Amino acid sequence: MNPAKTANLPPLIAIVGCDGSGKSTVSEELLRWLEGYGPAAAVHLGKQQGNTGRSLANLPLVGKWLGPFIERKASTVRKYRTTDRAPDTFPALVMYAFTLKRVRRYRRMLALRQQGRIIIADRYPQLDVPSAFDGPDMTVTAQGTRFVQSLARREQAAFEWMTSLRPDLVIRLNVDLDTAHARKPDHRREALKRKIEITPQLKFGGAPIAEIDASQPLATVLAAARTAVAQLMEKRGYTRS
Repeated sequence: MNPAKTANLPPLIAIVGCDGSGKSTVSEELLRWLEGYGPAAAVHLGKQQGNTGRSLANLPLVGKWLGPFIERKASTVRKYRTTDRAPDTFPALVMYAFTLKRVRRYRRMLALRQQGRIIIADRYPQLDVPSAFDGPDMTVTAQGTRFVQSLARREQAAFEWMTSLRPDLVIRLNVDLDTAHARKPDHRREALKRKIEITPQLKFGGAPIAEIDASQPLATVLAAARTAVAQLMEKRGYTRS
């Protein structure tokens, strides 16, 4: 989709931040509040790879076996993100499958927006920090087989297409490590720490960004988010019913 053709569509608002910053809660609350301006929809644009793995690990009977298996595969993915070597065929296929899942979610978001709905996006794809969260898992310059390299190029092209559409507003929820881990105790502290460090580096194509301290009480966070969104809606000519 050409970004120039989206000028007259309803606003696209992205909620970003580390796990434990309250993205899902803020998205849900903003959705209800935004419906005062007109039809609105909330979408999740992440891969939800961690959620999928944790859900499978909690299954009766097979969960005990799946948990260690999933953690080994996740460790493999993290290893490839920090080296110049491309993943083997099976991990590359898994990575690309999650990219296809993300693209399907993104296309659904575009369809809802074309239908006239204001969009609240929990997460948003990015290319600012290679191999970081909400970015591609594979690197096109990494050394690997021709097949794996072709998957990496396809993944890169998918992210270039998705990031070509800039959100009308990004609400960035900043949170400290202790708060994030207290809210997400099943997440590794080192993984949360890296996400917290990366979050401020994401620019989302120069989109307007509202910085919010998500370590504050929920009511304070929501008030700040509503203020930022209200300014956008007023600028776009929307009024609350």
